[in-house]
Amino acid sequence: MSRHLSRSLLALGLATALPAFAQSHDAHAGHDMAAPAKAPVDHSKMDHSKMDHSKMDHSKMDHSKMDHSKMDHSKMDHSKMDHSKMDHSKMDHSAMGHEMPAPSEPREPIPVPTDADRAAAFPPIDHGAMQHAPEINSLLLIDRLEHWDGRNGNGQAWEATGWIGGNINRLWLRSDGERSGSRTESSSLEALYGRSVSPWWDVLVGVRQDFRPADSRTWAAIGIQGLAPYKFESSATLYLGSGGQVLAKAEVEYEVLLTNRLILQPVVEATLAAKDEPEYGIGRGLNKVETGLRLRYEFSRRFAPYIGISHERSFGDAADAAGDHARDTRWVAGVRMWF
Repeated sequence: MSRHLSRSLLALGLATALPAFAQSHDAHAGHDMAAPAKAPVDHSKMDHSKMDHSKMDHSKMDHSKMDHSKMDHSKMDHSKMDHSKMDHSKMDHSAMGHEMPAPSEPREPIPVPTDADRAAAFPPIDHGAMQHAPEINSLLLIDRLEHWDGRNGNGQAWEATGWIGGNINRLWLRSDGERSGSRTESSSLEALYGRSVSPWWDVLVGVRQDFRPADSRTWAAIGIQGLAPYKFESSATLYLGSGGQVLAKAEVEYEVLLTNRLILQPVVEATLAAKDEPEYGIGRGLNKVETGLRLRYEFSRRFAPYIGISHERSFGDAADAAGDHARDTRWVAGVRMWF
């Protein structure tokens, strides 16, 4: 009876231990016991550029034992690395290829300048050998020297301006006139003292002498001339003559640069009088307006031939005195020069 009980207990124990034994055997079967051991990993051959370093805890890594000289830092994204947790004191930066800053002090000391060095750098200046700009300058501009052909005939005309002096004080000479049928119809000469009152304007005062028409006549003159805004050459002069006559003359011209040498020059000129003088062909108020358009080509800055058109018109009593010549349109051709 006892033997039968012992066999029953043994069978029950084997049945209980069999599933556990089978599970343990299956677990060991998953491993290849015959597979060789894996070789150590060479991190120098790994492409770290494809690794996400932002999720790595660099604070627990010993960088002092890593050979950074073989790592390509140009492919690493340092923006995602937390350098605050890295111990830079253990890193060998000399092996990483960083360039050292240039020394702030020269390797060789700079010598102290001597008297010979100063003499060579700053030689004595010979003021007598220096070329200074002359205090007195001059200019003669023949603005118009032309032949004209109009409805009432043909003829010649001129207008010239010149000055001599310095930058502030100058003596100005101005002349204009006209000839027709081999006879001088009008001519005048002005001598004026000019003083610069700004970089662009001069005040003028002097005398004017008329030689034609009629008898010669002398005028006192005062005016202003210069460069108005937008580069308009402007002049306005008031003339005081005998018998209480007062004349005012204003002129505005402008230069349009079509090219560096081809220049179009429009001009407008007007004359007014305070009283009638039929013997001189002068009427009260607006006497005459002249407009012109001249196109010149500057072969040089000193010499430029031109062609153009000019229109003159008289008004009031001046138109009555001029008769058929009160209005005229002329074709002109001439030359502009300055010295």
